[in-house]
Amino acid sequence: MSDSVVSAVRAHLIEQIGDGEPSAASVTFLGVEALDILRFGPDDHGMVRYATLGCSRHPMGDPNESVADPMRGPRAEVVMSVLGGFGRQSKIETTLAILAASPSVEGVVLVPDALIDLGQPLWVGAPFTAVLLGESDLDDLELDEPMDPVRFLSAVPITGTEAAWVRLRGAAALREAWVEADIDVTDPRRGAASL
Repeated sequence: MSDSVVSAVRAHLIEQIGDGEPSAASVTFLGVEALDILRFGPDDHGMVRYATLGCSRHPMGDPNESVADPMRGPRAEVVMSVLGGFGRQSKIETTLAILAASPSVEGVVLVPDALIDLGQPLWVGAPFTAVLLGESDLDDLELDEPMDPVRFLSAVPITGTEAAWVRLRGAAALREAWVEADIDVTDPRRGAASL
């Protein structure tokens, strides 16, 4: 069943993003099934989209529960949109794979407004050490009952200062600060919001 979910997610991403066949990088961690990072673009505006593939293979669940439900529970994949994209040596694929593996490794449930702090640069030379998850513009993928649909969450890179702001004031306040400062969160060279 999990392979059919992954195949359906891949087809859905290709249909939703509409940028032809993506390139893919496979990342494997000890004890976790392989995760793929798909790279779409750049599009006509220079936007590159990275999408995880494999996070939704199994539902996310409470790590404190003694028995995990193999069918029911939230499922998600992560999408990061970046102007210009990254080169092969950036290590962004590894970072996104760590995010995608966090539900099975650490019991994290990926939901909008979740702050995932990796405590290290998200890519080589990045000032960003965390991501803020949010709603993406991709439609949910409905799966056969009784499985929950797959949600596609945007991952916005944020600095340590911005992560502290989220902890103190909440995700909505940081998003408001970005709007007020006219910050393009898809620009990998952007500075932190003045908070």
